[in-house]
Amino acid sequence: MKSVLSAAIKYEPYYCNMKVEIFSQSYNPWEWVQSYQSEQAHLQHNFGATSVFVGTMRDFNAGDDVTAMFLEHYPGMTEKSLEKIIQDAMNQWELIDVCIAHRVGDIFPGDPIVCVAVWSLHRKQAYEANRMIMEALKSTAPFWKKEKLGQNAQEQGRWVKKNTKGF
Repeated sequence: MKSVLSAAIKYEPYYCNMKVEIFSQSYNPWEWVQSYQSEQAHLQHNFGATSVFVGTMRDFNAGDDVTAMFLEHYPGMTEKSLEKIIQDAMNQWELIDVCIAHRVGDIFPGDPIVCVAVWSLHRKQAYEANRMIMEALKSTAPFWKKEKLGQNAQEQGRWVKKNTKGF
C-alpha cells in the first residue's frame, strides 16, 4: 500500500484597498495622505514603497496668465471613473493601497488640485502605478476646467479644451 502525503497551501487572493475623495474646499494633501495611512496601520507591515504625486494649479497656461480656475465634475460618475482607473492599475501591478483626492470648485494658483498615493511591496510598482493613474485621470476622468484670465471680475474665462500631455 502506498502512502501519499500532500499538503495544500492556500494563498489568499491579492487584495488592494482604495479610497477616492472629492474636495470642494482647499485641503492639505500631505496631511490627507498621512491621516489615511494612519487609518491603514494594519497594512503598514506590508508597505515596501509609497509613491505620492501632488498636482497644483499654475498661474499660466497656453501663454496666458491665469488668476483662478473653476473645476467642475459630475458627482457619482467622477468617483466611479476614478475607481475604475484604480482598478485598472490594480490589475496591472500588485498594489496594497491606492487613494486619490481631487479638488472641485474655485481654485487659485498654488492650491493643490490632485493627490495620488500608491502603496506597494516595491518601488517600481508604486512609481509606475502612480504615473499611470495620474495620466489616466488627466485624460479620461470627467473633470472640466474653466480658467479666469487677468484681473477683470466680469471676465467669463475660457474652458480648457485639452490637458497638457504628461508623456
